Amino acid sequence: MEKGPISQFISHHYRHFNAAAMMDAAKGYEAHLQRGGKMMITLGGAMSTAELGLSLAEMIRQDKVQIITCTGANLEEDIMNLVAHSHYKRVPHYRDLTPLDEQALLNSHMNRVTDTCIPEEEAFRRLQKHIFQIWKRADQNGERYLPYEFMYQLLRSGVLKQYYEIDPKDSWMLAACEKNIPIIVPGWEDSTMGNIFTSYVIKGELKASTVKGGIETMIFLTEWYRANSSTGVGFFQIGGGISGDFPICVVPMMYQDLEWEDVPFWAYFCQISDSTTSYGSYSGAVPNEKITWGKLAPDTPKFIVESDATIVAPLIFAYLLGW
Repeated sequence: MEKGPISQFISHHYRHFNAAAMMDAAKGYEAHLQRGGKMMITLGGAMSTAELGLSLAEMIRQDKVQIITCTGANLEEDIMNLVAHSHYKRVPHYRDLTPLDEQALLNSHMNRVTDTCIPEEEAFRRLQKHIFQIWKRADQNGERYLPYEFMYQLLRSGVLKQYYEIDPKDSWMLAACEKNIPIIVPGWEDSTMGNIFTSYVIKGELKASTVKGGIETMIFLTEWYRANSSTGVGFFQIGGGISGDFPICVVPMMYQDLEWEDVPFWAYFCQISDSTTSYGSYSGAVPNEKITWGKLAPDTPKFIVESDATIVAPLIFAYLLGW
C-alpha cells in the first residue's frame, strides 16, 4: 500500500524516543497482519468520548482489528456521541474549575470527562429508554446475552437513527456491529448502562442473569481464542485497567489452569500508556513482566509507547490505513 501524507510525515520525522517506539509499534502491527495474524484492540479510559471512532471505525471496516475488549463506558459512550453529539459541552478550562463549578455542572445534568461533558438527558436517558425494552423482552423470553450483543440489538433495531447527530461512518460501534465482531466487556456493571440495569434488578423489573457476567465472558473469549489463534492473535492495548488486564489473562488460564499445552502466546503486544512503572502498577509494567505470567513469549514483538493515547492511537491507525 502506498502511504499517504500523514504516514509519510511521521515516517520521516518520528525517529527517536517515544516517536520511534510509536513507529516501531505501527510497523510491527502491520507486519503481524501481513503474516495473517488477527488483532485484539483494548480500549481503556474514555477513548469513545475522545472520538477515537474517527479512525477506529475505518480500522474495523478494513479488517485491521478482529476483536475488541473495552470497558462498559467505552461500549456505550460511542453510541452516546452518535445520538447526542450536539448536546455535549466542551470545557477547555477544566483545570480551573472549583468544586462549586463542578456542582453547577452536576446540577445542569452534565457529567464531565476531563474537558468534555456528557449530557445526561440526551445521552444516558435516551439510550435507557430504548435499551430497557430490549432487556425486558429478553428477560421475559428467558434469553440471555453478553453486554455487546444487547448493544448490537439496539443498533440493528433502527430506533436510534432518528437521533443520529454525527456521520455514522465515524461510530466505531456501528462499524463493529456491521462487521459483527465480538466485543469483550469485563466489569460491565461499572458503566452507566450497567448501573441502570442494576437499578431495574433491585426494583424487581429484570433478572440479574439476563446479562451474562464475567465468567461467561471469559469462557466466550476462551472459545474465540481457540478458534482464531492458529495464525497468531496480537494484543494492542490503549490505556490500562480491566480492558487490558482481563483479556490478556485468557492465555495463561488456558495453558496453566486448563493445562492445554498447545495454546499459543499472544503473537504481538503493544501498550500505549502514560502510566509509569512504580509500586506494583500493572498498567505501568513493562511488557517483559508479562513473560513471567505466561502471557507473552520471549520472542513476542513487544512495544510500549509512553504517551497520550488520544494523540498516539490515531497516528498509528493512520499509518495502518495508509493515510
